Amino acid sequence: MKFKDTPFETLASKEWLYTNGIGGYASTTISGMNTRRYHGLLVASKNPPTQRQVLVSGIAESISERRDTFIEISTNQYPGAIHPKGYQYLTEFQRHPFPQSTFKVGHQELTKTSFMVYGSNTTIVEYKNTGKSAYNLNLIPYFVDRDYHSLFHKDNRFDFSFEQSNNILKIYSQYGAEPLYVKFTSGDFLEERNWYEKTEYKKEEYRGLEYQEDRYAIGKVNHYLMPGKTIYLIFSTDPNILDKSPATLKKKEVNRQESLKGKLKGKNKFYDDLLVAGNQFIVNRASTDSYTILAGYHWFTDWGRDTMIAMRGLTIAPGNKKASKSILNTFFSYLDQGMLPNRFPDNTEDEVEYNTVDATLWLFIVLYEYHEKFGDLKFIKDNFSALSEIIEWHIKGTRFNIKVTDEGFISSGEGITQLTWMDARVGDHVVTPRHGCPVEIQALWYNALNIYLHFGEKIKSKNEYSKRVVKGLITKINKNFRTHFWNKEGYLNDVVNLDRSVDSAIRPNQVYVLSLPFSLLKKTEEKQVFNTIKKHLYTPFGLRTLNQDHPDFRPVYGGDQWSRDTAYHQGTIWPFLLGDYFMAELKINRFSKKAKLAVLKEISALEDHFYKEDGIHSISEIFDGLNPEEGRGTVHQAWSVSGLIKVFIEGELLDL
Repeated sequence: MKFKDTPFETLASKEWLYTNGIGGYASTTISGMNTRRYHGLLVASKNPPTQRQVLVSGIAESISERRDTFIEISTNQYPGAIHPKGYQYLTEFQRHPFPQSTFKVGHQELTKTSFMVYGSNTTIVEYKNTGKSAYNLNLIPYFVDRDYHSLFHKDNRFDFSFEQSNNILKIYSQYGAEPLYVKFTSGDFLEERNWYEKTEYKKEEYRGLEYQEDRYAIGKVNHYLMPGKTIYLIFSTDPNILDKSPATLKKKEVNRQESLKGKLKGKNKFYDDLLVAGNQFIVNRASTDSYTILAGYHWFTDWGRDTMIAMRGLTIAPGNKKASKSILNTFFSYLDQGMLPNRFPDNTEDEVEYNTVDATLWLFIVLYEYHEKFGDLKFIKDNFSALSEIIEWHIKGTRFNIKVTDEGFISSGEGITQLTWMDARVGDHVVTPRHGCPVEIQALWYNALNIYLHFGEKIKSKNEYSKRVVKGLITKINKNFRTHFWNKEGYLNDVVNLDRSVDSAIRPNQVYVLSLPFSLLKKTEEKQVFNTIKKHLYTPFGLRTLNQDHPDFRPVYGGDQWSRDTAYHQGTIWPFLLGDYFMAELKINRFSKKAKLAVLKEISALEDHFYKEDGIHSISEIFDGLNPEEGRGTVHQAWSVSGLIKVFIEGELLDL
């Protein structure tokens, strides 16, 4: 990206993110100004992948040919003012392989590159003089010490005492705190303490949250930088990393990213970059010594539902058997009353949450795709008893009133507990109460039963009782599904309640009846449903969660928590749904070349979004329901990326 007289709002709306494989990250806007509380150059994960702490908020940078006249090239927002306005000197930004910004001040040019060390809470910032004249470079790091959900304020407890040994600072934010290490490879450090108060984060203000923060500086690094020369600042919680060459660590990161790209490297740049972007969600969990998947950056941790859906495109389809198996083993170990966890909490003292009806059923889909990809029948056999346990618990009933009805359906829900992915709730107000029999849960349950029989035959299971009961349920569902879910307008009702009342809203949940391996509909019916979804819900950025003609449709997602949550599933567009929508489109059209080319063309809108808007090399969580232009929610969502990767591979788009 090249810039000349680019509006500040444009530069401040585009973000970059770089992760370290253990839950930590570095992130800000390409203007250099933080707009979220979640932005920071070092957001460390103290208990991977959780307990994330913002330690380094940013760096104030200035350059000068003379020591007494510095021009500031950083940017901050304060009440009523942007100061300084360093974004005016930004001429170029590129994201691959690292976030890199180029500034020009007269004849002077500076290139700033930021990256993290994989597996370490370490951020390295490289400053290189890419011009033809030398200049003084002043660098003032801003420090905070807080949970990434909160904000930092001036407090006498935080004195940021430090010890200096040559070019290494060992900083303690307060008495008893764990140290932060700062290394500068060239130049001199001068202690100059100061609070920078009331820094404003505009994204937080938009979300109706507290948006002012105080940041602290202990001093500055000054270096006379000759043309072609480089200085590095290293921020780390790991003292052992300080002895390593930053240039070597940088090269190692380049090689790691290249290794993530597909076997058809270079054939489709978007696909290659999606693989690298998708890898950012695959992290190590310290408590289980295994892989897991973060649902989204900046603020989500690992959720059962999101993990099951996202790993289909992030680990299984690309052929990462090791990560896939590790994730599945972890979730199997937490199986309880026939249910997988919905959420692993941020804090280790909090209990694992099981409030989900679909995550456990998604497990069967994931295992089916795992076996199709890797042919690992031993793994299926080793865990088949767990699958039997899940089926049996659902039949006899488990948490949250999850049980099988007389029709063979799965019914669930009680009180204010939300169990499907449409789970928004504000206090005691349930936005989309889908108690009863939601359509996608029936599709997942039907597929789970068929997959269970499929695996039973593969491993030659002798559990005749389970087979007989499961076959009986499949017959019941086949007999009753159309009666209760088929809408005469040519689509599927969203929820059928036990009192036989029906929610006939047109929602995207019916897409899973089309995309999953075992279908409940005839081919002609599938086409009708698909055409309804295409007409009422499809956009190039994702599927709407509710058709525009519905009285509850909300066109905009924004404002305070009430405004946001009440719009979250009431029309707001979700990109992740396109993965199954495209697979349904290809399946209905028998994977013809014409259909593949059509899907490839339809993906182009998200491709532009990926490279040019919001999170650069990211896909947003959601978009406004009416005018899907600016990404909303998290800037980088796991299942948004996963769905496209899966379509590229299983839709055979890479062959075009």
